[in-house]
Amino acid sequence: MAANALRQPAQLVEAGLVPADNRAELEAVAARYAVAITPAMADLIDPADPADPVARQFVPDGSELTVAPEERPDPIGDDSHSPVEGIVHRYPDRVLLKLAHVCAVYCRYCFRREQVGPGKGRALSAAALDAALAYIGAHPDIWEVILTGGDPLVLSVRRVRSVVRRIAALGHVKVLRVHTRVPIAAPERITPTLVGALRVEGLATYVVTHANHPRELTPAARKACARFVDAGIPVLSQSVLLRGVNDDAETLAALMRAFVEARIKPYYLHHADLAPGTAHMRTTIAEGQALMRALHGRLSGLCQPGYVLDIPGGFGKSPVGPCYLHADAPGTYRVEDFNGRTHGYPPKA
Repeated sequence: MAANALRQPAQLVEAGLVPADNRAELEAVAARYAVAITPAMADLIDPADPADPVARQFVPDGSELTVAPEERPDPIGDDSHSPVEGIVHRYPDRVLLKLAHVCAVYCRYCFRREQVGPGKGRALSAAALDAALAYIGAHPDIWEVILTGGDPLVLSVRRVRSVVRRIAALGHVKVLRVHTRVPIAAPERITPTLVGALRVEGLATYVVTHANHPRELTPAARKACARFVDAGIPVLSQSVLLRGVNDDAETLAALMRAFVEARIKPYYLHHADLAPGTAHMRTTIAEGQALMRALHGRLSGLCQPGYVLDIPGGFGKSPVGPCYLHADAPGTYRVEDFNGRTHGYPPKA
């Protein structure tokens, strides 16, 4: 974790990120949900802009104290698929391994906001990690392990290296995926030594990083991601569709292009989950579909993420993007092009 991150409302007031009049309300938010803003992210915030899209992601808001009826502490149902501590086994060929319960920064829309932060434990204990790896070892159908948390790259290089080598030694695991916001939020942590710790013979490593606004792709963040790519570790992106952050076509297009220019392949655009106190940040699915239509055909295929919804209750992700194919009679269809025109398929002779 960044030792010099802003963690208390008093620090936010002192840094000029929130007015002093808001301190009492934000103390109530901080008592419930973790707060941390790294220098890299704080430097991007314009205190004079009350609608700043970076501040909206990280600066606590009194709206978080209002919990909508449909919101839930475990919105994507991790707990129902956790056979042992630290493992989520939802899909047949892959598992999540939640190594850490802390992050470099705490996003205000986080779907695990009830499980991460101070007081939740920094990392899996040695015994819990042994049990988690034993579970993976006992299931030869597990082809991929996804390190998540919290953020696994807040851990020491020594611990990361040890876990990666133990996973590689299992033999049947062929792919390691690392989900992390650290290259964006604390790029100074991405050292050659850390990159080297993720590389091991017999294991294909992928890094999936997270940014929601093009301003987050700073020169330092791009350099951090380049260290992975230059070392042979592909980098993909995850973003969340957030009201007031990236819910317009121009911003979303700029974000996806910024990823590709940094050699990061856009992977998922998540519809925001039903995490407690996040209703003010969610869009509708219809709005998300309209944005995906705006990107289709106007941006390179390299810039197209999959728009997905994690079905509440633990039922997994499903694509929820717009549909361009409409059935007429059996074997005949109407297909929309990127200008909204429809064409018969197969075409009439």
